[in-house]
Amino acid sequence: MAHLNIPDALLVKNYVEGDENALASLIKRHESKIYGFIYSKVNDRDVSDDIFQDTFIKVIRTLKSNSYNEEGKFLPWVMRISHNLIVDYYRKNKKMPMHRETEEFSIFSIMSDNSLTIENQMILDQVEVDLKKLVAELPEDQKEVLIMRMYQDMSFKEISELTGVSINTALGRMRYALMNLRKIIEKHQIVLTN
Repeated sequence: MAHLNIPDALLVKNYVEGDENALASLIKRHESKIYGFIYSKVNDRDVSDDIFQDTFIKVIRTLKSNSYNEEGKFLPWVMRISHNLIVDYYRKNKKMPMHRETEEFSIFSIMSDNSLTIENQMILDQVEVDLKKLVAELPEDQKEVLIMRMYQDMSFKEISELTGVSINTALGRMRYALMNLRKIIEKHQIVLTN
């Protein structure tokens, strides 16, 4: 049976009722978004594959135990699961992800040239190392929003859905995170341009 136009919620219901193909359709429908989300945060194919698999093992366990109750919000729920697994991965490995440039980080505009010279690449690598340390100093809630925005180019609506806070709260956390980053940069007197 083709599942092309069936809503997520109905596929979930069908899977819970025994239609194994319904889950395959759900995974196929959302895998590029979920995998892209994971990869952009860990930047490693093997780790991304593991987290992607773990995400769906958790999804299957939850659905099989009939404890799923996010009617009609399958994707944000799965993204939250993968997000939590990513956080666990970083906690275990004591690492912070490196970021790529977004419009909020105009201080990195100097680095936006696609044909980076070796010298500029070395500067960029150092900036990324410095940034990891700086971001690590932020409070958890600000760090979380900053990483999601910087890494995934996620909209504040998506961040709000994934973290379970209002869009205004997410925006506020981002604003405070950027203000705090600037203070930390000044405190460390880090030179971010050559």
